[in-house]
Amino acid sequence: MASLPADLALPAAPKDDPTIWHADDALWTRLAPLLAVVKPRTKPGRPRAHDRPLFDGVIWVLRTGAQWSAVPRAFGPKSTVHDRFQEWVRTGAFAAAWTLLLEEYDEFVGLDLHWQSADGCLIKAPLGKKGGLEKPKARAATPPTGANAAPSATC
Repeated sequence: MASLPADLALPAAPKDDPTIWHADDALWTRLAPLLAVVKPRTKPGRPRAHDRPLFDGVIWVLRTGAQWSAVPRAFGPKSTVHDRFQEWVRTGAFAAAWTLLLEEYDEFVGLDLHWQSADGCLIKAPLGKKGGLEKPKARAATPPTGANAAPSATC
């Protein structure tokens, strides 16, 4: 896997910080069988991309909160990262991998799953109005201007 450019370097974390920014070799040996999707090739073309850099790209998107269009090229084409993520979600492979990651984190730090919360932001829609959008009002007729008594030069 190619390393990230300096401007996209991962934040420095203390040695005891369990934050996952990419799957290391030990973790990947446990994740790889879960993410393997057997899909017969139906048409010729480019061979299937390796799962590991694509999974690291998914982790990058989830950790940074960035859009899929901002995925660094080091993880592979952004459309491939997104397509593979959708494939893993559709087949249930991502849920299994997420469960494994939570178990790993729980072993390292300890999770209290009895209490959970969700975070969000609720704001007024920029063009929102009470009761929905108003219908445009009909324009009034243009008031007549004073008639000119002089003959028109165009007739």
